[in-house]
Parts: sequence; structure tokens; C-alpha cells
Amino acid sequence: MSITINESHLEFHLYNDQISYIFRVLEKSHQLEHLYYGKRIHHRDSFAHLIEREIRPSCNMFEGDHTSSMEHIKQEYPSFGSTDFRFPAHVIMREDGSHITNFVYQDFRVIKGKKSIDHLPATYVEQETEADTLEIDLFDKVLQCQLTLTYTIYQDRNVISRHARFVNIGKEDYFLDQAMSMSLDLPDDQFEMIHLQGAWAREGHLEKKRLSKGIQSIYSNRGASSHVFNPFLALKRFQTDEQKGEVYGFSLVYSGNFLAQVEVDTYNVSRVTMGINPFQFKWKLAAGESFQTPECIMVYSDHGLNGMSQTFHKLYRDRLARGYWRDKTRPILINNWEATYFDFNEDKVLQIAKTAKDLGIELFVLDDGWFGKRDDDSSSLGDWFEYEEKLPNGIEGLAEKVEELDMRFGLWFEPEMVCKDTRLFEEHPDWIIATPNRRVSHGRNQFVLDFSRCEVVDHLFNLMDQIISKSKISYIKWDMNRHITEAFSQALPTDQQGEVYHRYILGVYDLYERLIEKYPEILFESCAGGGARFDPGMLYYAPQTWTSDDTDAVERLKIQYGTSMIYPLSSIGSHVSDIPNHQVGRMTPIDTRAAVAYFGTFGYELDITKLSDQEKGQVREQVAFFKENRKLIRNGEFHRLLSPFDDNITAWMVVSEDKTEALVGYYKVLAKPNEPYQRIKLTGLDPNQLYQVNNETSYYGDELMNIGIILAGNYIDRASDYWSREHPGDYQARLFMLKAL
Repeated sequence: MSITINESHLEFHLYNDQISYIFRVLEKSHQLEHLYYGKRIHHRDSFAHLIEREIRPSCNMFEGDHTSSMEHIKQEYPSFGSTDFRFPAHVIMREDGSHITNFVYQDFRVIKGKKSIDHLPATYVEQETEADTLEIDLFDKVLQCQLTLTYTIYQDRNVISRHARFVNIGKEDYFLDQAMSMSLDLPDDQFEMIHLQGAWAREGHLEKKRLSKGIQSIYSNRGASSHVFNPFLALKRFQTDEQKGEVYGFSLVYSGNFLAQVEVDTYNVSRVTMGINPFQFKWKLAAGESFQTPECIMVYSDHGLNGMSQTFHKLYRDRLARGYWRDKTRPILINNWEATYFDFNEDKVLQIAKTAKDLGIELFVLDDGWFGKRDDDSSSLGDWFEYEEKLPNGIEGLAEKVEELDMRFGLWFEPEMVCKDTRLFEEHPDWIIATPNRRVSHGRNQFVLDFSRCEVVDHLFNLMDQIISKSKISYIKWDMNRHITEAFSQALPTDQQGEVYHRYILGVYDLYERLIEKYPEILFESCAGGGARFDPGMLYYAPQTWTSDDTDAVERLKIQYGTSMIYPLSSIGSHVSDIPNHQVGRMTPIDTRAAVAYFGTFGYELDITKLSDQEKGQVREQVAFFKENRKLIRNGEFHRLLSPFDDNITAWMVVSEDKTEALVGYYKVLAKPNEPYQRIKLTGLDPNQLYQVNNETSYYGDELMNIGIILAGNYIDRASDYWSREHPGDYQARLFMLKAL
């Protein structure tokens, strides 16, 4: 790993054993020109041979120089209006209404390790030797503004992180209208863009399309990263698949409004930008103040989409998630939501907890409905005190009784919201986000508290602290069930209303940070009506996220397959729920439901007391199986094999780091007659290792990877057995456990 600078030519080369990233300072304009990003290349004294500059019809910065058009120069952090007509990385408006900037090179610093980012989530290192950081200072003398671009390259990861910081060192106030975390100009457009799209109950659906001229983008302007798009995109070569080929991945460590876009110009250059969505964003950068963008993670892989995903998985699992639960075995939970919804009392939930304990489950979670007078979703959010008619002994008493069962206790909160029938709203009606003299829209009968205000965050911390401090709470599910409308804060002046969305998410981060600091051993799971805030920013505070409110095993194949493009299995909340499924009405076997949920955090969400003795026996076996294999599932290398977006069949697997064991999941949605023979080609194994499959036949790794697991039976001279065999029917799942001999 190294950051090498040619100071005579002002060229910068960031590289490790896997990747290179090269840029330089332009001789006349002193702005930054991008030269190369991709697979590691040899370092050399100068990369001037990578400069591409021909005379083209254009506007030029310098008289007499017909190759000084920024429109035809690949850049690091471009501006608009001075010969570049593509979309910029930043826009600043002065008091006189002008938008022109001219950030020129000033200085650089190389730092061992990686700094934290104030008030924002970010990846980190535990030893300085894990990464090197390059800071480039640029300066606009008219604005008297310093812009610092930060690049971190990890030693053993094909990862570069980027972010930017603006500092107003002058006497004039001005406004940031756009401040992206990164911009990258790639030299061609021969890519397919991959991203995740969806809606409530169908998050994480994989979508791909070939790049075309113009802008293709994904975004959120809802106040959260949202169900609709995830703050991630990848650009893959046409021939790239899961196992091989070149791909660039981009992921924003942020939970609010975002924009990720690719602009292809008429010379086939592809400009990738990612950061805070500039729509309705305007940040007043007053004299002496600074603004910090979120971090963007860039991954290059020449080992296909799985190679990209595995890099994200390891980074986010080990160097984004943090704290007490990062490396610990997390408990198997049961959540009462789909078992009871709002209709419960202490006796009912204790009955569920006792039955769950008998089957080996380790954590009971009490979901929505325990506070105020909450009998449905129309009341009580903000009144964070116990509903005594349901819980006569309060949360403290219930938690103590659950702990006496030798189980842990968890609790649901939705701290960002309020209902109008509450004490909180009655005392502070001005604390909701609402535009004066306009109708205030509701979502799920609730309103959004203005977390851009410190006093609101302080109050919510105190309310939550009163419950947590007196009770034995080991887990908190933090929900958020609606988006921001009529964005306006009564605490901000007119010229800072464009800051509401960003200040709001900073308030969310602040509350998380305070709670984690005081209660470091509580396991937080983030939720937002399912996966509406499944993003890297949340993983910094909550190492796992409820992936979707859709718990149907068949639907979860697509949801979890897509989510695994970026996020590790240790972060993917997955439960076995009841049938008929509450979202789609499907009847799937309980073994299939478990076989899907194993590839995540794993838990249950149903009235376990109503199961038959046979079903309880199956649950006991499932719990025992997951306990035996959860270290493999959490720490292993995940590979996608067959996509549910392509066919009736899905397959994936996880392999231990030392390649001595693996677990394969195979799922067929609909049974079909007289089908072709099928095989599952595995990957990631030791080709020379002999593996026993399901304690039966043994195969070498090269057989399993080149021939595959043969799913058809051998019925030579056994025709009667073939015709009398049991048909598994629809929604079947098969697991294959591989152990090295």
C-alpha cells in the first residue's frame, strides 16, 4: 500500500496490490485531472503518457490554448460554468448571485491511517498500518474558501474512500447549493448500471440497464435513503457476471437524501457523482464555518459482482459496524409483532417468551403497542411511558420476568415520530416539521419531529433514557415509518431552510450516538417500515437492519439477494413468520422459511404458542442448526450462484475463511414436470480439498466447482422407486452442508 507523489509533476498515485488510482495537477489551471482508476498497474516516475488532449470545438480557459477546455478533461471534483458544461461536483452561490468557482491546487498531506469524520458515520481503521490517507487542499481566492478532498486507500482491501470539506476563511457568507462526496470521470461508457429499486415490502430488487448518452440517476428526496432506491450503484462491463469480469461499485455512507448519477457525454466519457441530493439543499456557509460531506466508498473488482460484494461485506462488517456487538455472536430472537400486533398483555407475551425459551430462542422483543394508549397505529407516538392496562408491571417488570427465563429482552421505539393525541404534541406543537400556513400531511397517522433542533433530540433522549435506565434491555429496534413532507423548521431562519433535511439526519445520528455511548452493550437494529433506511450510515450505529416488512420466504429471495450486493449477512434482518404469510398470503413450508432466513441474522416472528408439536420440533431443530452454523454464516464469504431475477431457481452459499466448511442454499419456487437435469456449480472452495456433503458422499472442491452438485437422482434399475417417490411440490428448499475431510 502506498501513496506516491511526483512533486515535480504533481502526480498522485494511490495503490495497493489490487488497485491503482492516479490523478495530477494541471499545469495552467492548477485544477485536478483524473488519469486512471482500476486494476493495479506498475508505478513509474511519470504518468504523463496517460494525458489525452486534442483540439476540439469548445470554449477554452486560456487565450491561445485550444486544449484548455475543462469539458474535454477528466476531472476529480469539477465545477460548472468555466468551459465544463457537464453536471458538477459542487455549486456555490455568492451574495451577488454568481456561481462561478475556481478551486486551484494549494497543498497536500499524507497521513497514516484514517481520520474519523465529525458528526457523520464513516469507515475506520484500528491500526494506522491498515490505510493511508491523502488530503488535497484547493483554494478559491475570490471566495476565500478552502476545499479539502480526502482519499483513503486500504492496505488489504480494493477500496478507496472519498469525501470533501469546505471551509469559509473569508468575511463573506455564501451558499453551498451542491456538495457531492465524490466525482469520477471514466474514459468510456461500455457499462451496465446496476442498482437496487423497490417499494415498501419489495425492497432491494436488482435492476440493470446499459449506459446511454445523458444522465441516468437514482436518488431520494424523502428525508431518508428510502425503499425506492438504495444509495448504491455499480458499473459493470457487459460480459461481467457474478464470478468474473470488471465492475466498479459506489456506496454512500449516509441515511438522508442522496443522489447517485452517471452522465455520459457525447465523447463517451462517463461521469459518476454521488452525495447529498442537491434538490432542496442549500447550506449557508457563513464566514469562519465549514461543511463536511458524507463519505463515499468506491470498490473496484475484476472478479465479478461477487468480488465487489465480498469487499463491501468485509469492510462494512468489520470497519463500519463497531462497538460491543460487532464481533459477538448475536442472539436468535422472537418478535411478537406478527404474533399479536397491538393486541397483547403481559401474560400473552410471557407465554410466547416461555415457549420460545423452551425451543432454544435467546431474545424476546416486544414490538409496537407497549406505550401511551397505543391500541392501533393512530395514537400515542411520543408518549414513551408504559401502557399500564397492558403491562401492569411496566417494562421494568416485564424485562425482569423475561430475564428470569434466562432470555434477553428487547424493545421497539419510534423516536422520530409523534401523534397529535400525545402529551408531547400538546406541549410542543411547534416541534413537528411543518410549513407555516400549509396543510400538514400525515403518514401512518403520525408526524415527523424536527430532529434538526437540539432541544428535540435532547427531549427524546431523556424520554428513552427513563425507560432504558430502569429496565434490563439488551436490544432496541429503532423504527421510522414515514417520510418528511412540508420540510420546514420553525427553529431555522429563512436563509437556512435548505438545511433541514441534512440537519435532520445529523440529529438522528446524534441521538444514536448518545444512546450507544451510555448503553454500549445494547444491540440496535434499525428499521424504517422495513428497509427504507437500510444504508451504510445506519450500520455505523446499528449493526443490523430489518430488511423488509415482507417476511414471505419467496419474496425474501429477491429482497435478500439484491441486498447482498452491498450488505453483509450479519446486517440482514431475517425472520421465520407465520402462514398464510401476512403480506402475500402464501403457504410455504416452515423448513423453506427457515432455509431463507438462515442467510441473515435469523429469528422468528409468529405466535409460537400456536404451533403443533411437530412444528415446535422443527423450530427446535432449526434453532440448533443456526447456533451450530452462525459463526460460518456471519464471518464466511458469501457467494451468489443463481439469481431469482433470472429464473425460478435461486442459489447462494457461504464459505468459511479457511475453506473447510460451506453452507449452500438452493430454492425452487414452483415445481415443474419433466424438467431438464439441474446442477449447482459452487465457487470459493479449495479445489484440492475433499468435502463431505450432508454427511454423505464426498467430492473434491474442483468437482463441486466445475461439475457442481447434481440434483437429479440415479434411478437405474429402480423405475418403481422413481414413480413412487415423494414430490416436494412448490416452494421447496434444500440445504447442503459441506465439511472438509
